[in-house]
Amino acid sequence: MSDQNRLGVFKTYKLYVGGKFPRSESGRVYEVTDSKGQWLANAPKSSRKDARDAVVAARKAFGGWSGATAYNRGQVLYRVAEMLEGRKEQFVREVAASEGLSKSKAAAAVDAAIDRWVWYAGWTDKIGQIAGGANPVAGPYLNLSTPEPTGVVAVLAPQKSSFIGLVSVIAPVIATGNTAVVIASADAPLPALSLGEVLATSDVPGGVVNILSGVTAEIAAPLAAHQDVNAIDLTGADAELAKELEIAAADNLKRVLRPQLVDADGAADSVDWMAFPGTHRLTAFLETKTVWHPTGALGAAGSSY
Repeated sequence: MSDQNRLGVFKTYKLYVGGKFPRSESGRVYEVTDSKGQWLANAPKSSRKDARDAVVAARKAFGGWSGATAYNRGQVLYRVAEMLEGRKEQFVREVAASEGLSKSKAAAAVDAAIDRWVWYAGWTDKIGQIAGGANPVAGPYLNLSTPEPTGVVAVLAPQKSSFIGLVSVIAPVIATGNTAVVIASADAPLPALSLGEVLATSDVPGGVVNILSGVTAEIAAPLAAHQDVNAIDLTGADAELAKELEIAAADNLKRVLRPQLVDADGAADSVDWMAFPGTHRLTAFLETKTVWHPTGALGAAGSSY
């Protein structure tokens, strides 16, 4: 059969929850278009039930992921980069279509996203050295502070940076032992949903990252109020939505990472995601555990340790 007579096979995009690929329980989808308004695909429109299911999956995965060695988490994140390298062409096409970029600019964004996975993979067993340590105290005891993951983190991905921005908010959350429920960009969710396929084959345990698509405000509201969500990243919220979610998050004292900068539309997309990321996102969702340990005399000479 010639290519002229062949019908293309359209991709069915699905959510990524608990290591599986369900459709939205609501059965709803919405049209995703490119920068010129041309149809690209139908994406699942997540419901409140989908959001709650994602939290359950993230909580179930938290114990094993946070309990894994930091070195092991680094290996898993590096494996994500390896898998993305093999599917680079697909993500270049999706990013170019989603963001209206040229092929060369889309390729640069995808390369940067892959490199960012590698960068955060290298930090998994080093963040403890800058976020913890021995504290100087006067007295016969040692005082040690160590960072521990916060728990389940709801992440509102950037609206306009569909891939490098997405990776920049997901990778540091899971690098430090947290699990994530991610709301993809509403207008450009396809790279995020495809990322779920990569995560599923990259040794990332099911439930560590859960990816939802749909109306950001509709999904974020139940997550901000959810009693089993420990923190929320408001990067993808405009100023008005961020304020509402922050109020809801206060009910169970969630950690809140506010949008850094806002553009004329009130969205935190004036951030240069290609720039050096720093470590602030690694430390944003860490708790500090401090341990006091008494020292004692050893032997008759009274020497101490």
